[in-house]
Amino acid sequence: MTNLPAKMRAVEIAKPGGPEVLTPAERALPQPRAGEILVKVAAAGVNRPDVMQRMGRYAPPPDASDLPGLEIAGEVVACGEGVTQWKPGDRICGLTHGGGYAEYCALPAVQALPIPKGLSALEAASLPETFFTVWNNVYDRAKLAPGESLLVQGGSSGIGVTAIQMAVATGNRVFVTAGSDEKCAACVALGAQKAINYRTQDFVAEVNAATQGKGVDVILDMVGGDYVPRELKCLADEGRLVFIAFQRGVKTELDLNEVMRRRLTLTGSTLRPRTVEYKGVVARNLRERFWPLIEAGKIKPQIFKTFPLARAADAHRLMESSEHVGKIVLSV
Repeated sequence: MTNLPAKMRAVEIAKPGGPEVLTPAERALPQPRAGEILVKVAAAGVNRPDVMQRMGRYAPPPDASDLPGLEIAGEVVACGEGVTQWKPGDRICGLTHGGGYAEYCALPAVQALPIPKGLSALEAASLPETFFTVWNNVYDRAKLAPGESLLVQGGSSGIGVTAIQMAVATGNRVFVTAGSDEKCAACVALGAQKAINYRTQDFVAEVNAATQGKGVDVILDMVGGDYVPRELKCLADEGRLVFIAFQRGVKTELDLNEVMRRRLTLTGSTLRPRTVEYKGVVARNLRERFWPLIEAGKIKPQIFKTFPLARAADAHRLMESSEHVGKIVLSV
């Protein structure tokens, strides 16, 4: 690791709290371990787990950096022992185990993907976290098949805009909920067949009307709580409900008779605790199935706003306002 500085700029969480606890700091340069690459970060995506970590509600795993940031894009500057698929100078984007809000970040080599042709580092940094999450939950766990239908709760979020585009590209009918008519229009522009304003419309009635009473095959849910019994009412027989967050609470009531009678599947996951090997499998699937669609322009990064790294607090304020459609990215 010649010609690399000993120190780097970063943004750390001074203590649990509001956006103001995100503080510029100087840190030692991370050292890539066996199987890892060191990346000079050009851009880092901002995600809801970063906000939860900052608030003290989502502790990083013991082996992870305490710095926030789960996705980056930039240039490989060093490779750990055993890394053969990347070399210094390669432009990559990747899923990190934390540490993205910094000038340099180490990550497992198998969790990196080439920056798709035609994309900037800022655009590429908006891809990994949501693409890995949607693949893991919608395609791997919920087994969304071509021709099936998908309902995305929160279609204008970073996860939502990715799920819409991925599912449309794989031949699925997509329905979404969003919190304003403007957000609904943005989701339809991305390919959603129908967008439902959950503040003024009943998503159960709207989905059942749009599917002639059949319901949807898969629901991607970030809401939880009292939404769950309503979601069962708009799932098709053999339908799958997959949870990735619980903004309305972790507890709900279930009609087990309905689950049994209609052979429904309820599942969910969090990506961060999964093994490096599993995340490597996801990366290979994405590179094979979805990276060509991005390079062909059939799936496009949806960046709402970018901020310099030093203004990470402002990026978090925007995320918590939920005024954005798509991704928020830090320029490093």
